[in-house]
Amino acid sequence: MHASPLTRRTVLAGTAAAAALTTLPAVQGQAQAADNATPTYRWRTAVIGGTGFVTGVLFHPTVRGLAYARTDIGGAYRWDDRAASWTPLTDHLGWDDWNLLGVEALAVDPAHPDRLYLALGTYTQSWAGNGAILRSEDRGTTWTRTDLTVKLGANEDGRGAGERLLVDPRDSDTLWLGTRHDGLLKSTDRGATWAPATGFPATPSASGQGVTLVVAAGRTVYAGWGDSDGTAGSPNLYRTSDGRTWETVPGQPTGTSAKVPIRAAHDRHTRQLYVTYADAPGPNGQSAGSVHKLATATGTWTEVTPAAPAPGDTFGYGGVAVDARRPGTLVVSTNNRWSAVDTVYRTTDGGRTWTSLKDSAVFDVSETPYLKWGDDQPKFGWWIQAVAVDPYDSKHVLHGTGATLYGTRDLKHWAPQIRGLEETAVRQLISPPAGEAHLISGLGDIGVMYHERLTASPSRGMATNPVFGSATGLAQAAARPAYVVRSGWGDHGNGAHSNDGGRTWAPFEAQPAIAKVAPGPIAANADGSVLLWSFVHWDGTKYAAHRSTDNGRIWSEISSFPKGATPVADPVDPALLYAYDTDTGTLYASTDSGRTFGARAGGLPSGDSQFKLVAAPGRSGDLWLSTKWNGLYRSTDGGASFSKIDSCWASYTLGFGRAADGADYPAIYQVGSTEAITALYRSDDGAKTWVRINDDRHQWGWIGEVVVGDPRVYGRVYLATNGRGIQYGEPV
Repeated sequence: MHASPLTRRTVLAGTAAAAALTTLPAVQGQAQAADNATPTYRWRTAVIGGTGFVTGVLFHPTVRGLAYARTDIGGAYRWDDRAASWTPLTDHLGWDDWNLLGVEALAVDPAHPDRLYLALGTYTQSWAGNGAILRSEDRGTTWTRTDLTVKLGANEDGRGAGERLLVDPRDSDTLWLGTRHDGLLKSTDRGATWAPATGFPATPSASGQGVTLVVAAGRTVYAGWGDSDGTAGSPNLYRTSDGRTWETVPGQPTGTSAKVPIRAAHDRHTRQLYVTYADAPGPNGQSAGSVHKLATATGTWTEVTPAAPAPGDTFGYGGVAVDARRPGTLVVSTNNRWSAVDTVYRTTDGGRTWTSLKDSAVFDVSETPYLKWGDDQPKFGWWIQAVAVDPYDSKHVLHGTGATLYGTRDLKHWAPQIRGLEETAVRQLISPPAGEAHLISGLGDIGVMYHERLTASPSRGMATNPVFGSATGLAQAAARPAYVVRSGWGDHGNGAHSNDGGRTWAPFEAQPAIAKVAPGPIAANADGSVLLWSFVHWDGTKYAAHRSTDNGRIWSEISSFPKGATPVADPVDPALLYAYDTDTGTLYASTDSGRTFGARAGGLPSGDSQFKLVAAPGRSGDLWLSTKWNGLYRSTDGGASFSKIDSCWASYTLGFGRAADGADYPAIYQVGSTEAITALYRSDDGAKTWVRINDDRHQWGWIGEVVVGDPRVYGRVYLATNGRGIQYGEPV
């Protein structure tokens, strides 16, 4: 996921208040009761497999088969060795805690195998909340929470560095936390309260990285500093041997290639501390790097960088992990190496010689076919800043990428070790009324997918012809469901159509010039004879919409359509299309198949581009408008007038599914608020009453993008999350 710029945060004074919560995170696939005890829903994740940046992976040093992984926006996971899958640990975090789904760092206690610590916080911006520490005594099954008074940045530059959280090797009650703008923090009560570490010599920077790593080498703690300029007078590595006084590590490397310490690992057999460096924190923007080792007993530094880059082959170094069973054996990864592609190097002689594991790698991505990237060519990885070696199996190596977590058991054959870890940021969802697939999805970073099964990654992988990065639009002709269109970011076209329900695709024969730089949402009218394409640049700039009546061969500008609005087709009448102008709070409608649009109801809530207009299936002119905390509105006359729904006070997104037996209106699903809590609700009586259908163990942070019910299965609902993939629930 993309990083955000950093902002200044004042150094905390005193200790953070300890707000204790005991929660029970959900176990994927297990039925849980809702707060109201009815209805009971079973929640699962539609399988895709990864799709996001795995920023850290850590084996427990004393428990065979126990490992943890962290992600930049999708929470943390525990590896279940018996089931060969990951268990999500942070799904209990709800709407108000959306900023805590990014995991800045994790730590385990070698002396207490059941203890786990997470440092949470996605952004350090002024609009984001403060970070938090989660503490567990049962490997993440239940948590106690401490809210911090500082911000953490799990989805900002440097998110692959670390770990920034450490249990002190001398005292299990003492923890260290490196922050970006508030220096080094220390807790002496197992994370319940925190204060600035006394004597730490580095001064936080208003726009810097701060502490990039905290690592133990024997009984000494080392801290990396990300705001050095690479010169001898600007050190980037400090240490303490007593937990009270800190010093600059003497003789540390300097220069551009050793400017930012990214990760470090200690070989207890040889007493060598290995450190990877780059000229920038990454994962993007690195062009130089190096690997060095420090003999902690003598203070001698030695450069052990695997290879000098060829001309034009620029990159930094990222992950490093030592083999606990074999002295002098370790792996390091390159990062941001786009020319020759990133690799993981392995040495068995302390860095004198290295072998590139990529060069002999054989891939099996059959469990997650999208990793072929549309051309049958799996990539060894990019953004490789997380690597790990199983302390009980020297040939079991993991490395995280921008999309998955690869594993090998023999150093040659690699496959995604990603089952259960779902990090997709979901943008659009369609549940077709007929056909093989019950779900088609539009996703961030990996385009559009056709889900012929919910329990396996789509066999076709990413939609091709053309391949998209992030999808921006996905629509189906209501009266002709075999016809589907999509739009998105791509290098070989930004729009495509399908005549077989989304199984296969063909690009539009032509597209407006603006589509290349501002692909926005798209709609097909009821019978698929008209396409309406809106254009919005990623910076928010809006452009005139275009219309096609020949399947994308010729496009004409529609000047009367409100710029940047999302087009919505009437599901019954092909001549009717709608758009909501969020700038003015006005509903626009077309009665001539999108040739012209005119204003209808006005004076509605305005000023937020995330307000959403949807049309009820099988009914002409039945429109619903979600306007966040301004409430929910409905029109039954094609937008000529709207009435406010008084059964809820907030509505963020809304969709429809099969009606309940005996009901005369489709089931309505809504992310909104009927009382104090923002949650997922269902109504079987046209929004007169609502029942909550998720529960406190299944909340997934921010879920306000899209929700749709299944038109063929009553009660089944599909929910888009921002980092936890597609959640679907069914009554049990």
